Amino acid sequence: MAGISSLGIGSGVLTSDLVDQLVAAERAPTEKRLAQKTQQSEAMLSAYGKLRSAITELRLPMRQLSSADNLKAFSAISSNENIGVSVDSTKASRGSYSLNVTSLASAQALASQAVFADRDSASVGQGTLQLSVGDKVTNITIDSGNDSLQGLANAINEAGAGVSAGVIDTGSGYQLVLSADNAGSANAVSISATELAGAEGLARFAFDAANPAANPNMKETIAASDAVMEINGVAVTRSTNSFENVIDGLSFDIKEVGTSTVKVSQDLGAVADRVQGFVDKFNALQSTISGLAGFNADAGVGGLLNGDSTVRSLQNQLRQMLTGVVPGLENANVRSLADVGITTDSDTGALKFDREEFETQLKNNPDDVTALFAEQGRATDSQVEFVRSGTNTQAGKYDINITQAATRGSLNYAAADTGTVTVMAGNRFTFEVDGETQVSVFLENAPDGSPLSGAGDDFTGAEFAAAIQQALDNSSELKAANRSVQVAWDATDGLTFTSGSYGTDSNVRLTSALNVPSLNSKDGVAGTDVAGTINGQTAQGDGQVLYLGSDSGPASGIQVRILGDQTGSRGSINFVQGIGNSTVDLVNSFVGADGQLESRTSSLTRELEKIQESQVKLDIRIESYRERLVKQFSTADSLIARLNSTRDYVTQQLDALAPQNFNKK
Repeated sequence: MAGISSLGIGSGVLTSDLVDQLVAAERAPTEKRLAQKTQQSEAMLSAYGKLRSAITELRLPMRQLSSADNLKAFSAISSNENIGVSVDSTKASRGSYSLNVTSLASAQALASQAVFADRDSASVGQGTLQLSVGDKVTNITIDSGNDSLQGLANAINEAGAGVSAGVIDTGSGYQLVLSADNAGSANAVSISATELAGAEGLARFAFDAANPAANPNMKETIAASDAVMEINGVAVTRSTNSFENVIDGLSFDIKEVGTSTVKVSQDLGAVADRVQGFVDKFNALQSTISGLAGFNADAGVGGLLNGDSTVRSLQNQLRQMLTGVVPGLENANVRSLADVGITTDSDTGALKFDREEFETQLKNNPDDVTALFAEQGRATDSQVEFVRSGTNTQAGKYDINITQAATRGSLNYAAADTGTVTVMAGNRFTFEVDGETQVSVFLENAPDGSPLSGAGDDFTGAEFAAAIQQALDNSSELKAANRSVQVAWDATDGLTFTSGSYGTDSNVRLTSALNVPSLNSKDGVAGTDVAGTINGQTAQGDGQVLYLGSDSGPASGIQVRILGDQTGSRGSINFVQGIGNSTVDLVNSFVGADGQLESRTSSLTRELEKIQESQVKLDIRIESYRERLVKQFSTADSLIARLNSTRDYVTQQLDALAPQNFNKK
C-alpha cells in the first residue's frame, strides 16, 4: 500500500483514488448481497427465537394439566382452630367428618425421690443402669469417673437412649429429673440397676413403667400417654399430637381436647386457575404467531414468517388437537375442550374460556374432565389399576390376561412347634425383610403384662403372634425403610411372618432369636412377580406391576398393577392420553433437540457461517484485485512517464532544427 501514493505521477490519471473507486465498485454488489443475506438470516433467527420462547411457555401449564393429581384440588376447613387440618389434594376426596379429641399425647417425666446434698460430689452409686425406651435398650456405666448426680445426668444425655436428664435444685437438695424424648405410651421409660458391690446406690433410680408403684424411689411426674381422637365414632390412637394420613389425604394437628367438624370440598377454582393459565399462554402464542407470520391486508405486507411451513405445521397440529374429540372419550360426557367451555375465536384463533361452564363440568363429570387433560387408564376390572404410560403408548383399548398372580414372601413355623412359644427376659429377634432391611425387636412383658422372667414365660401361638406383631409395627427400622411384616397364627398353618411387599425380592428371614428356645433361625420363601400379557404381548412383571417394554407396539410402555390372585382374563384397560400430554409432546417435537425449530435454526446458523466464509473470500479476492490494479497502474504509469520523457526529448530536438535556429547560425 505504501507504493500506491506515487501512482499518477507519470500519467496524472491512474491515481490511487481511481484504484479505490474501482475496488469499491468491484466489492459493492457482492458485499451488498452478503449483507442482505446476513440481515435476513439474523432476522429469521430472531423470529424463530421468539416463536420458540412462546411455544416453550405453553409447555409448563400443559405439563401441570397432564397430571391427574393437579385436576383434583381439594380444600379442608375445621370448625375448631385447636384441631387443625391440612389436605393433600392428590389423595383427598369430598366428605365431612366429626372429630372428638379425648386426650393429648404427652412424654413421660420422672423425678428421683432421693435428695442429694451436692450435685457434683455426692455419690449416687456405681454399676450399670439399663434404660429401655420403646424397642431401644441402652446400658449406662457409672464408675468413679462419673459417680455424682451431675455425672449420671451427663452420662444419660450422652448415651442417646431416648431420654433427657437434668439436675434441679429444690432448695433443700438436688434431684435427678428424666423426660422421654418422644411422647406416647410406647416410649415409656423403664430403668433397671445392676449395682457394684460395695458401691451400691443406683437402685434408687430403678423404675418399672408397667408398674410405677413398685419403685417408690422414682416418681412419675407426667405419665406417658397417647393422643386419642374419635373420627365419626371410630377411635384412633397416635403417639404424637399429629395424625398424619389417618384419612386419605388428611392430616390433623391437635392442640386441645375438644370437638370439631371437618369438611373437605373440591377446590374447583384452583383447577380453573390452572386451565386459565393454559388459555393465557396459548393466546400469547397466537399473538406471537400473528405478529411474525400474519398479513397486513391494508399495507399489503406479510410478517417475516408469513407462509412459513414450520408455523403452518404448528398451527394445524394445535388446531386439530384442541378442537377435536380426544381419542378414547368418544362416548363420554366430556369429549373435547368445547364441552368444558374452551372455544376458539374464528377471527383471531385465540381461545375463550367460560370459567363457570368448566367448573360445572368438573363438578359433574370429574373423571371425564380429568381424562380430557391428563392421561388415564380405565380398567374394566376393579382390581386392575393403571400405573403409567410410556412415551410411545398410544390411546386405545388393551386386553389383559394373567397367567401368574403376584405373591408375598413369607416365613412359616409349623403349628406343632409354635402352639406354645417360650420367651425369656433379655430376648431379641433379628429379621431380614425383603433381602435388605435388618430389623431387631424384643418382647418386654409376659402375656399377663408382668415383666418377662429369666426362666421364661409361655405364650400361646396367638398371644405370641400379637405380641411380636406389635413389636414389628413399632420398629423404627421398618418404618424408615417403608416396609412391613404381618404376623398370623392358626392351628392349621402355624406361625407365619408375611412381607408387606410383593415379588421375587419379597421375603422374611429370621436370622437369630436370642433367649427364645422355641424358635430357630430360618429362611423364608420368596414371593413371585405377576406374569401375563397386555394386548396379546408377553409382559414383564415387577411385584404386582405388569408392564410392556418401549418397543411393543401401540401399548408400548404401559404399566398396570394387578391386585388379587385371580388368573385368566382380567378385562381390559382403555388408555386415554389427554390433551395435556399430547400438547407437551407436540411442543417437544418443535423445541426439542431434534425438533423442527432446532432444524430451522441450525440451518440458518450454518447459512450465517457460510456468509462469513464468503465475506472472508471476498476480502481476499478484493485485496488480490487491488494488488493487481496497483501493479497494472504502476506499469502503465511508468510506461507513460517514459513516453512523456521521449516526447519531451523529441520536442527539444525538433525545436533545435526549427528555421529560425538556422538563420541565427
